[in-house]
Amino acid sequence: MFHSKPLILASASPRRAEILRSVGWPFEVVVADIDEAARRDETPEDYVQRLAREKAARIAAVQPSRFVLGADTTVVVDGELLGKPADACQARAMLRKLSGKWHDVFTGVALVCVERALCAVAYERTRVLFAALSEREIEWYIATGEPMDKAGAYAVQGRAALFIKRIDGDYWNVVGLPLRLVYELARTNGAIAIS
Repeated sequence: MFHSKPLILASASPRRAEILRSVGWPFEVVVADIDEAARRDETPEDYVQRLAREKAARIAAVQPSRFVLGADTTVVVDGELLGKPADACQARAMLRKLSGKWHDVFTGVALVCVERALCAVAYERTRVLFAALSEREIEWYIATGEPMDKAGAYAVQGRAALFIKRIDGDYWNVVGLPLRLVYELARTNGAIAIS
């Protein structure tokens, strides 16, 4: 049997919520509004872990007895961090950068509980190989609207699956929540048990 302490997901991502729902993990969503700008000389690993920690800490400060899960995902290609595109022009530029190349997807996760003095933070890295995209394919994909709220301007679990040649690592990390890593953090820190 799956036993879980009440969990708050500090994320507006419907994909993260769907992943937790798919394994029967009880949770509620409380969105944390933070500044997501990268800091100068910040590595991708540090960037996603910092944002995950800040999201979780923001909500945990007002819900001190609850376990709060924060997460943040970024895509890195040729050393450049690709967040969510602001418009179709940015999405187009991102997809052109990804075309025919390997890139890395980093997701930071943080589990915070103020009453337990808990702040566990980790990250997952997955390598993804995109097929070479034609301009017609890029324009078609942008027209679907799918790239607009996704790190790197694509959703591996959506129409962009047509363009993915290979994934090395955790698929769920590319979707936006490395579920095994979250489970390990929760189990190690008393937020979940299976009996």
